[in-house]
Amino acid sequence: MKTFGARDRFFVFSRLAVLFAGVCLLVSGPAQLPAQGAGYWHTDGSQILDSDGRAVRIAGISWFGFETTDEVAHGLWNQDYHRILHTIKASGFNTVRIPFSNQMVENPTIPPLERAPGRINNDLVNLNSLEIMDRIVSAAGAEGLKVILDNHRSEAGDSNEHSGLWYSREYPERSWIADWQSLVSRYRSFTDPDGNPIVIGVDLRNEPFLMVNGHATGSCWTGDTAAGGCPITDTAHNWPAAAQRAAAAVLDINPNLLIFVEGVDCYNGSCNWQGGNLAGAANYPVELPYSGHLVYSAHDYGPTTSPQPWFKSNTTPDTLQQHWMRNWAYLSAQNIAPVWLGEFGTNNNDRDIQNPAAGSQGQWFATLIAFLRSEPRIGWAYWAANGEDSTGLLAHNYDAPSRTSLKLEELATIQFPLNQLPPVVAQTAAPAPQNDPPQPRPHSSNGIPLAAGMTLTMVALVMVQRSQPRDDKKKKSDGSSDDGLDAEALDPEA
Repeated sequence: MKTFGARDRFFVFSRLAVLFAGVCLLVSGPAQLPAQGAGYWHTDGSQILDSDGRAVRIAGISWFGFETTDEVAHGLWNQDYHRILHTIKASGFNTVRIPFSNQMVENPTIPPLERAPGRINNDLVNLNSLEIMDRIVSAAGAEGLKVILDNHRSEAGDSNEHSGLWYSREYPERSWIADWQSLVSRYRSFTDPDGNPIVIGVDLRNEPFLMVNGHATGSCWTGDTAAGGCPITDTAHNWPAAAQRAAAAVLDINPNLLIFVEGVDCYNGSCNWQGGNLAGAANYPVELPYSGHLVYSAHDYGPTTSPQPWFKSNTTPDTLQQHWMRNWAYLSAQNIAPVWLGEFGTNNNDRDIQNPAAGSQGQWFATLIAFLRSEPRIGWAYWAANGEDSTGLLAHNYDAPSRTSLKLEELATIQFPLNQLPPVVAQTAAPAPQNDPPQPRPHSSNGIPLAAGMTLTMVALVMVQRSQPRDDKKKKSDGSSDDGLDAEALDPEA
């Protein structure tokens, strides 16, 4: 029998030391295994990636109010804004979509928050709308939430712009672009406690649409035969060309942002929800000055919002999925570009969340959730957090939803927590686009559990022992929208 001498003992203990050091590095070395969601995000094919090349999914929720005549996020008279954001985070969302109007940006008001009962949000009293938005963006970052800014409409008000366009008489295209430049400059320096940017993208315009009171006077997509071909020279109506102009101005200030471009309603005579038709992008894509930043966005709703011809007595999950694939999901399925379902929502009664009846709201919502589960690259944002909304997730006083909420249970199946270690089997990382500035990295992330480290240590000991001696509201454009505007009067080039 071979003697286990000093030289052998040196070899064994050296090997043990190396293995133990490796275990310690796994337990306490966050820089070696960065969390998902670090830095600015970019795209590769149909996937959104963080600055370390790790796949991320936007699983967001809209919190509206800044776009309304109140010019401030709703709920601040009911609840402390830190608590609202904490509830959003604790409910499993990773991103907040914040709608605003051009009027709010150019003429911010001072909301009367001093009237709020219980002396809540005292730090917001006497601040104007933009200053309050600053506080909310910062607090979102402190909670580990990302923010996407959404230009919801021109004048302060409800819903989308009734003309279907991205500008108005009072806020022409040059103002729309200038306001985006102002906000992008304002929030470029806002970072979370780990130094990561809070605002990761801009939703250039909410729900542009073509059909206004039965006439094709709104926004069109290039190549639309029902809109005279919608040439790019038609600067008053061609939406993707306008989006490219705005995106260029935004990226000139911050070339790291994601640019979200929504669809229209109708293309070549086939209609969907306003903002929900991206069929034209197949042959006439949006082109940005930098690659790796474009995300297409669609909106989708059920029949309680407005009856539609695809909701009928013989509607099946298959026919609904075919409808989505035809209008927007094909962009993700064919690896053309990422897709973000920027709005969808349902009421809070169980029959509108799950219902096998053909053509019902519950069938639509349950099928959509199942579809998003099967398409993990498609991001999403639920409409909305607001307790006063019929589809609102939070309680009327902006308290947290019930943990037994069927809606929350369904949404939980498609959520994607950030700031956690990625799975052991990760997708191949793709580097950030080379034409962008260097991406920031987080300073810290969660380590693996200590129990896992101890387990690895025990494995190391066994190996040494064995070596002796020998480790993701609106109306369809069917002519029902009103307040159409004269196209010549609205021409941005006029």
